[in-house]
Amino acid sequence: MNRLLICFLLVVAQLTYADDGYRLWLKYDPIANTSQRDAYSRSAQFIAANKTSPIIKSATDELQMGLQGLLGKSVPVLTGAGNRTGGILLEVTANTPEINEEGYRIAKRQNNIVISAKTDAGVLYGAFALLRHLQTGQPIEQLTLASSPKVKLRMLNHWDNPNGTIERGYAGGSLWKWYELPETIDPRYKDYARANASLGINGTVVNNVNASPRLLTGEYLQKVAALADVFRPYGIKVYLSVYFAAPKTLGDRTRPGLKTSDPLDPQVRQWWADKTKEIHQYIPDFGGFLVKANSEGEPGPQDYGRTHADGANMLAEAMKPYNGVVIWRAFVYKADPKADRFKAAYEEFTPLDGQFDPKVIVQVKNGPIDFQPREPFSPLFGNMPKTPLGIEFQLTQEYLGFATHLVYEAPLFKECLDADTYVKGKGSTVAKVVDGSLHGYTHTLMAGVANTGSDRNWTGHPMAQSNWYAFGRLAWDHTLTSEVIADEWVKMTLTREPTAVKRITNLLLKSRDIYVDYNTPMGLSRPWAGVHFAPEPWQSKSPRPDWTAVYYHRADSIGIGFDRTASGSNALAQYQPEVRQQWANPETCPLPYLLWFHHVPWTKKLSTGRSLWDELCTRFYTGADSVRWMQQEWTQVKPAIDPVFHADVAGRLATQQREAIWWRDAWVLYLQEYARQPIPAPFKKPDRTLEDVKQLVNIYLMR
Repeated sequence: MNRLLICFLLVVAQLTYADDGYRLWLKYDPIANTSQRDAYSRSAQFIAANKTSPIIKSATDELQMGLQGLLGKSVPVLTGAGNRTGGILLEVTANTPEINEEGYRIAKRQNNIVISAKTDAGVLYGAFALLRHLQTGQPIEQLTLASSPKVKLRMLNHWDNPNGTIERGYAGGSLWKWYELPETIDPRYKDYARANASLGINGTVVNNVNASPRLLTGEYLQKVAALADVFRPYGIKVYLSVYFAAPKTLGDRTRPGLKTSDPLDPQVRQWWADKTKEIHQYIPDFGGFLVKANSEGEPGPQDYGRTHADGANMLAEAMKPYNGVVIWRAFVYKADPKADRFKAAYEEFTPLDGQFDPKVIVQVKNGPIDFQPREPFSPLFGNMPKTPLGIEFQLTQEYLGFATHLVYEAPLFKECLDADTYVKGKGSTVAKVVDGSLHGYTHTLMAGVANTGSDRNWTGHPMAQSNWYAFGRLAWDHTLTSEVIADEWVKMTLTREPTAVKRITNLLLKSRDIYVDYNTPMGLSRPWAGVHFAPEPWQSKSPRPDWTAVYYHRADSIGIGFDRTASGSNALAQYQPEVRQQWANPETCPLPYLLWFHHVPWTKKLSTGRSLWDELCTRFYTGADSVRWMQQEWTQVKPAIDPVFHADVAGRLATQQREAIWWRDAWVLYLQEYARQPIPAPFKKPDRTLEDVKQLVNIYLMR
């Protein structure tokens, strides 16, 4: 009996201390290296700040928590340091010319570590940077760091709904418990704010771009204000997605809804001015509006014969007395069977360049279609020099395997940011458009569609935390490499054991290309069924042509791919000549983009020495086989990883391997009907038929 009791207690202890992923990269586990811990400890005898404020308190609280965990000791916060040395000093000072308003400088001075910044928020970011420095085991003897964010507005876009669901959410329900707010404040809201502040994220849009007008009512504004109160001490402003037709739907305090939502109607303009004033009464530092209009059925100014600029400028006028901005999404496309959706945003927005109010930022998805596993950069970047363009990435894995596929997205983000638009000659990268340095934008923005939810580990797949982390780090500094970011995240989140860190970092860096190979290689896109998960490249029926799979891959007896050259849709004409030159010739077009721009014969010999058909088969098979390699690599690091965390990822990798074969079989069996060629050696023909695979998809869609 005693033995059973002891076993039970051991199991309970394991469950109690298991890493469930909740702490993210802010784990602050003890530093095992004694000499390193002692060196850090000698420089962390106390914490003192030269001013007090809610944000400074957040900084001192975080330092206390972090140092307690890392060093195993309590570090006091003093009201003043006096002549004491060996501590951490927080200074808000104008004497920091090398950094901007939110930047920080960390340096040793008179045997103290001094975190200096122009603003309280800068000090907070510096405190997190110091903790990151310690967590990743870097020396502090000659510590000198200075860093400033390259983009001003660094935000998450939550696609959360008032009923608690999340559009494209794969980690449970919404973080926001609307039915409890404003009276009950979940402690998780503060931890969410801490995680964002640790990355320098300074804004959050709390609701879906397919917005409900309810968020603009007084009832919900009280709830949003309660969230803003939690986020404010971490330097985070709240934004709202708005329903463009709200004046008709909601009316105002004294009368029913208006007869129109025409942005040029004086009553409508007054409605928005009054509503914006009301919002600021609840949330004085309100960040602004995010708008999806005249896209996928959402109402907008075009319903009244007006332009996107007319709609955005109406909201900007309402925002004039305040500091906030209007963020207008460029994700628009018409249901035209003869058109190329690739071209839609460019055609709608470039004629409006220079017509938007200075308070307006146009938010552009990284690619021209819709968050595909690999896309060319959007041709809007570089072609609207008079209009601030923000960039929108997707952290939630809508097209990247939901919560069962491990895909580290930093290489995807970097691929776009580092792409050269050539709009002002070589070196005119997308990143330089976004950070304002190329065109001199006043407002700059990088947004990420959030992958958080109510799951205990925040992101469903625990490794997907790396994508939240990577987005925040790149929004702060887009020059960081994918490898540096992965190395940081692994050391802060999983393990500091050197061999395991190297192995996991390598796994992360290769994961996106592995996914692309078995999913959408060489420029294939949108072969999904239903909710963008199950393979259905044969899909040909939908309410609109560009919601089918065949619209994009255009497979026939001759070949496959979408001709976007001058002989096809001519989408390439939207890019600068230097970019067109890279992609226009199928003989020299890089293979990752080949089928984005060319309809290529099945027998065409490629630079790899293989025919197109053989190359596609090779990618489908090697991609699926590479998931087995991922499983093997993960098994190798088991001794260095928390067992509960390791088991969770191992289970998901097993699912990913099975689903990768599903994808491989679906593509190969379907395309073989057009190519009419055997599967090349040494690859084995799938054990199931195309009808078997289709039946699997049908079963999935019945869920």
